[in-house]
Amino acid sequence: MTVDAHHHVWDLGVRDQDWINGPELRPLRRNFTIADLEPRALEAGVDRTVLVQTVTVPEETPELLALAEGHDLIAGVVGWVDLTRPDIADELARLRGLPGGRRLKGVRHQVQAEPDPEWLLRADVRRGLAAVADAGLVYDLVVVDQQLPACARAAAEHPGLTFVLDHLGKPAIASGRTEPWASDVRALAALPNTVCKLSGMVTEADPATWTAADLRPYADVVMGAFGPDRLMYGSDWPVCTLAASYGEVLAAARDLTSALTAHERTAVFQGTATRVYGLDRPGS
Repeated sequence: MTVDAHHHVWDLGVRDQDWINGPELRPLRRNFTIADLEPRALEAGVDRTVLVQTVTVPEETPELLALAEGHDLIAGVVGWVDLTRPDIADELARLRGLPGGRRLKGVRHQVQAEPDPEWLLRADVRRGLAAVADAGLVYDLVVVDQQLPACARAAAEHPGLTFVLDHLGKPAIASGRTEPWASDVRALAALPNTVCKLSGMVTEADPATWTAADLRPYADVVMGAFGPDRLMYGSDWPVCTLAASYGEVLAAARDLTSALTAHERTAVFQGTATRVYGLDRPGS
């Protein structure tokens, strides 16, 4: 079976997704629920997922945890908490005490939207990252490629915290450019407490014309830099639907990893996510 280590859900009747702006994102301006995902996951052979935050409001994470409590498909949640709040340790403990709190596996912040390219290195943020490590959680990095050097410095400063790079660090796949992204990814991967998600590629490519050949140079870089034991598959559903269906994204990832051994492919599509996020089996 397969673990999908990165997807989202949202209900616009509960909360607006203020990042969905402009005509190119208009197809995402509707509700996407776990009931929409479940049949697609089942058809694709996905038996566990990691549900990831989308907006930086404190109310969302308890809602995601409660959703996970009611659905065996969701084995883990990466939520949001303000890393700069002085009582962050207490807040993390509170979240873990809520319904579904045992499925809180990590924390993420929309660093890609921060104007400061070294936001992760601020003193108040570094204190928050230390609290995430103390809580036994991981930290997901959603950044643009220019922010990768700061990611490497943050990971070096917090060797006890596992950093998971979402979407390969958003390389410029549509342009075909690989540098300085590739060098910066390799520098990040040189740190043993870093992991990468094989996710988000189809929407960084040309959404109308992409092929696996367009994605391959970027997938090859992260496979070589991190290795299969520090690489995990994620669909980035429903954002991926701007360029491909749920099944098409998984098929592309399988194509890109076809040269790996069976053991290595098991790591990418199951083992790495299970280990890094500490995922439970369905129904456990």
